[in-house]
Amino acid sequence: MYDELIVPPRVLLGPGPSEANARVLKAMTTPMLGYLDTKFVEVMDDTVALLRQVFGTENRLTLPVSGTGTAGMEAALANVIEPGDGVVVGINGYFGERIANIAARCGGVVTTVETEWGTHIPTEKIAEAIAKISAPKLVALVHGETSTGILQPLTDAIEIARSSGALFLADCVTSLGGQPVDMDARDIDIAYSCTQKCLAGPPGLSPISFSERAVDVIRNRKTPIQSFYLDMTLLENYWHGEKRSYHHTVSMSMIYALREALRVVLEEGLAARYERHELNARALLAGAKAIGLQPAAEQGYRAPMLTTLRIPAGIDDATIRKRLITDYGIEIGAGLGIFAGKAWRIGLMGESANERNVMLVLNALEKLLIEFGHNTAPGTAVHAASQVY
Repeated sequence: MYDELIVPPRVLLGPGPSEANARVLKAMTTPMLGYLDTKFVEVMDDTVALLRQVFGTENRLTLPVSGTGTAGMEAALANVIEPGDGVVVGINGYFGERIANIAARCGGVVTTVETEWGTHIPTEKIAEAIAKISAPKLVALVHGETSTGILQPLTDAIEIARSSGALFLADCVTSLGGQPVDMDARDIDIAYSCTQKCLAGPPGLSPISFSERAVDVIRNRKTPIQSFYLDMTLLENYWHGEKRSYHHTVSMSMIYALREALRVVLEEGLAARYERHELNARALLAGAKAIGLQPAAEQGYRAPMLTTLRIPAGIDDATIRKRLITDYGIEIGAGLGIFAGKAWRIGLMGESANERNVMLVLNALEKLLIEFGHNTAPGTAVHAASQVY
């Protein structure tokens, strides 16, 4: 016999998932309906309308893809890229590499623009890469790079992509709900995200939106879309068709959850939510610096949603993270790629972005670092952070 499932409480301060809002979890207990029930179609329409507000767009083709953020990434690329298409991808972390990988699997001829992890990608380098190839189909950048904590500027790169005739794709997995995306104002063609970071829901859906320019590219393909499950021409008929056509059975509980999560976001107000993320990130960084923890991300380009801190010499990454869990119930993230074993990733996203969590993680980290020989005075981190609030 298996016992009833009971999981220990955790303070989720890693790169995701973040803490889910209680209202969102309650929404998941809403009874099931048929996938074409008129009430469920109404819920779908509500969810899309709310998504458009958070994305900052009026794009008709806006919906949540069944799957995590990587499903959104694959949907974005598979629908617009055909074999032989030129694709320019900015890489300054793990998820830029993933975009390039998937674009190549779709048959794209990928040109990468690479900079050191933890730095932004200069617009001039993007322009140089575009100039070297004829008529690129797509330019792709990660807005908030989860592996490094870099917030990549987009505006100038979008203008360069537009002047070359290319579509522009922004990976907003970490940024949506934590920083402005503003698809229409910025003229972004394709953006996708996830539900478990700044939207403060459970993992399982990937919101995505396509401009009319991108939709025209999809409709004028010469080859079939490589994925049936992620085919936007089919998903569009289910989410937006005059007569809703079955495509696959969606996760109703997750759509209920996303609808409520978006309501929570908009009740707080986007501007207030962005400021909350920025305030708590400033406090976290002030406390971290006060005890000698240095940010790994380039100054001026740090994402408020996720702070990457270099691990001091002589401190074992895994030991500290394990003790944070066992002693304090706090989860932070390990470093990825070149930062593995060399940096910690602390996420302050959605519900997790609050003063209580900042003080908790700083106090716990400071105590453990002192225990393992790091030279700092007790209370230093919390005092420094408190000066920000």
